[in-house]
Amino acid sequence: MAEPAELPTPASFETLVAWRRDVRRFRGQPVPPELLDHLLNVAHLAPSVGNSQPWRVVQVRSDERRAAVKANFQAANIAASERYGDEKRAHYLNLKLAGFDQAPVHLCVFCEGDPVDGHGLGRQTQPESLAHSCAGMITVLWLAARTHGVGLGWVSILEPQALSSLLDVPAGWTFIGYLLMGYPEEEHIDPELVRHGWQTRGTMGERTIVR
Repeated sequence: MAEPAELPTPASFETLVAWRRDVRRFRGQPVPPELLDHLLNVAHLAPSVGNSQPWRVVQVRSDERRAAVKANFQAANIAASERYGDEKRAHYLNLKLAGFDQAPVHLCVFCEGDPVDGHGLGRQTQPESLAHSCAGMITVLWLAARTHGVGLGWVSILEPQALSSLLDVPAGWTFIGYLLMGYPEEEHIDPELVRHGWQTRGTMGERTIVR
């Protein structure tokens, strides 16, 4: 029997989780293609309901499509800002919520609505578990990227139907998130939204109940 790989210490793993951070500020340095392939293959090891592996990843390389995605974000971002009062809206619009021009890697993650893999196991009463599986894959990719010094930003402020049409994906695919990846311009242990006064972090105790 092969010897198991050396496991990270609890402290190193906890530091990695804390250091993960949603990155929006990237250096122009490209991510080597072989490293990106490796990170995606690691992410593909993520668990999924019934081993369905429902994630579908579109690598967006076309300058024209990237520009269209950015325009989609800008329109959705302005619309989202309208829900806030004047002071909060100004704060919102000053936040850096993307990084399209600086990120060398653009990935768009979709969920296959009825994948053959898994044969429906485990998702009959909770079809949303497919989307949950895709989110889990992104989390694995996020952590794997950070171990190699690569940052990831998850952009959700996009109009899904327009994005699906722009990227010409099958009708049964549901948009999960647009990922920007690259080497961070800055390294921070605290979340940007905390650092810039948008929202402090609460505790797990505040979000746990006992029955």
